Amino acid sequence: MIDTHCHIDLYPNPERLLRELDLQGITVISMTNLPSHFKMGLPHFKSLKRIRLALGMHPLYAENHSREFPAFLKHIDTTSYIGEVGLDFSKEGISTKDIQVDSFRKILKSLYGRKKIFSLHTRKAEQEVLSNLIEFKVKSAIFHWYSGPINLINEIASSGYYFSVNNAMIKSKAGQTRISKFPKDKILTETDGPFVEMKGKPVKPSDVKEVLFHLSQVWNCSYSEADKTVHNNFKTLLATLK
Repeated sequence: MIDTHCHIDLYPNPERLLRELDLQGITVISMTNLPSHFKMGLPHFKSLKRIRLALGMHPLYAENHSREFPAFLKHIDTTSYIGEVGLDFSKEGISTKDIQVDSFRKILKSLYGRKKIFSLHTRKAEQEVLSNLIEFKVKSAIFHWYSGPINLINEIASSGYYFSVNNAMIKSKAGQTRISKFPKDKILTETDGPFVEMKGKPVKPSDVKEVLFHLSQVWNCSYSEADKTVHNNFKTLLATLK
């Protein structure tokens, strides 16, 4: 199984979870919200084969960005994964819109021409994120938990970008509608744990199996075929790093 977006450092016992995931052989890309968090977590990830730590600058932490940006630049060669980054123009984030845009563009400029995979936060800012990706010629990106306009999906996919689907999306009508519109070859799986819950408990990367079961129903195929499709999509994405 593959979880392309979760936050291992925000679980109650991150080290124990890492040991579990290593034993289970699950592939995970673990997000960070700030470069200082990345720095703290990195030593715990270095010996793991299938679990990678992403360098993040979360838009809802915009007030910290100016102070943290030197650390972001310092660590950009330490990982191939950038996340969670992006923009948030919802009620929760709109007050820092200008800071977010400036920061996001600085991130994209600093990584111009580098082979990286981005995991993107795009709430209420999907078109702006897409326009910036295209402007800075970003080749490899995942729109995490996409909740934006349906009529933008084809443009995102035709630009070469992916969508990651989680347990919360498969439970809502809006999420199900978007999943049905995502091109099959542009879908990846995620949990966004511990922010998403199942039965009152935070989801773990192993709960990706529920997402795969839903995809098998949408695609009218077996669970193993759905799993294979997601693996092939992820393999294609990873090839962009070579």
